[in-house]
Amino acid sequence: MTYLIADDLPSQTAGRRFRSLLDRPGILRLPGAHNGQAALQAKAAGFDGLYLSGAAMTASMGLPDLGIITVDEVCFFIRQIARASSLPLLVDGDTGYGEALNVMHMVRSFEEAGAGAVHLEDQFLPKKCGHLNDKRLVAPQDMAAKVAAAAKASRDLVVIARTDAAASEGIEGAVARAKLYVEAGADAIFPEALTSVEMFRKMRAALPAVKLLANMTEFGRTPALTAQEFAELGYDMVIWPVSSLRVANRAQERLYTALARDGATTAMLDQMQTRKELYDTIRLNDFEALDQSIVASVVPESV
Repeated sequence: MTYLIADDLPSQTAGRRFRSLLDRPGILRLPGAHNGQAALQAKAAGFDGLYLSGAAMTASMGLPDLGIITVDEVCFFIRQIARASSLPLLVDGDTGYGEALNVMHMVRSFEEAGAGAVHLEDQFLPKKCGHLNDKRLVAPQDMAAKVAAAAKASRDLVVIARTDAAASEGIEGAVARAKLYVEAGADAIFPEALTSVEMFRKMRAALPAVKLLANMTEFGRTPALTAQEFAELGYDMVIWPVSSLRVANRAQERLYTALARDGATTAMLDQMQTRKELYDTIRLNDFEALDQSIVASVVPESV
């Protein structure tokens, strides 16, 4: 019913539950959820796992995605999403917030906060969105050392190695890096910013026994494909990292424009989540029922 009741909590760790999802037939669909409310709505839509994007997280804080937030700030988002939804969560770990010991601290912190999986990328700090230009990559061996550190720190957390090498080293360079990262202990590979279906095919053919993640971000370099199309290409996971935030931001922009223009929100009422819908989503009455001192709230009738 809620995360406050021990009997309602999952009996397995988030990492084990994420691994179970990954072992099921078909592609694992992981929509981005940038906060607890988005997580609840994604769960209600029928998704079994979620993704927490660094780009969505930082943008929701009014910051660019340059790797400038901290492990503790990310854990705040992990905890609220895990508590709200109880779904296994893949978290964007950027570059690991430093070198080997920092990566190990990140893994332990994320796992304790409730994450089921994390991905690390092979860029230098300040890192950039994978679909932007002139990304600077660390040496493959240095990234492999981070992957090995992450695997050593993990109890159940799934470790996914992201490579941004396709843009500067071609698909051959990305494949070579991916193989090294798997040898270092990565559970799966995330080849970022592939620009054609053929590149996705080549990556799959080169890593026949490796779990692969596809990124279906809007307004990027990757062609628009459906989850089914990625499944047919042999991919095991697909994320839509910033979609929820993009939609929410556009809606908020329209609200503030209307409010500044009209001095009222009347023009936006038909686009709003109602009070009842909000309370139903966050299960207000279920929480109230746990405390007999709280009188059950009644939604006021519209006037």
